[in-house]
Amino acid sequence: MDSTSGHGTRPAYTADQALARLKRGNVRFVAGHARFPTVQKEILANLAKGQHPFATILGCSDSRVPPELVFDASFGELFVIRVAGNVLGPSIAGTLQYAGAHLRTPLLVVLGHEGCGAVEAALADVFHGAEFGSRVEWLLENIAPALQELDPNLPHVQLLSAGVEANVRWTLRQIVESPEWTAHAGRDDGFKALGAVYDIATGRVRFLED
Repeated sequence: MDSTSGHGTRPAYTADQALARLKRGNVRFVAGHARFPTVQKEILANLAKGQHPFATILGCSDSRVPPELVFDASFGELFVIRVAGNVLGPSIAGTLQYAGAHLRTPLLVVLGHEGCGAVEAALADVFHGAEFGSRVEWLLENIAPALQELDPNLPHVQLLSAGVEANVRWTLRQIVESPEWTAHAGRDDGFKALGAVYDIATGRVRFLED
């Protein structure tokens, strides 16, 4: 975290501009035209003075889904939080509050991904009574509420895909219904939060803007 970022300063980008940057970056990434294969020393030296990311990303820990690469973003452009299953817990909530209140990022994206192992395990737990280690069970308990309305008779691939999206929406719902969100929603700079799903097979990000 960066203690030099000024609380109350207006972000350099609106939420819509930040979202447009993420979309353009993902297009470059999918097309193989990423801009940041290396970082100049001058950029690193400047970043040492403080950080001003244009978006906060809450994503999964899966090694195949690094947000900075997925969105073709350089050092200092994204404030990234990663946890298996992109779930919300006390430490995650505190980090999100820091991003909104101190870094003033105008955009928050909850980023899930197709084929998520945490969601697959939660489906096995909810619908088939599978058992996992105690710490893993705690993780799955955070995902289980998102899966209650799903049809367990769907083909597995469809059920997993539906579970991934439902989990993203569930995490996002918890965030926007929290007391901390109320403070963010009252900002006058158009702060926005939305979900997205990354397709590991193609590299494309689908934003859930409805």
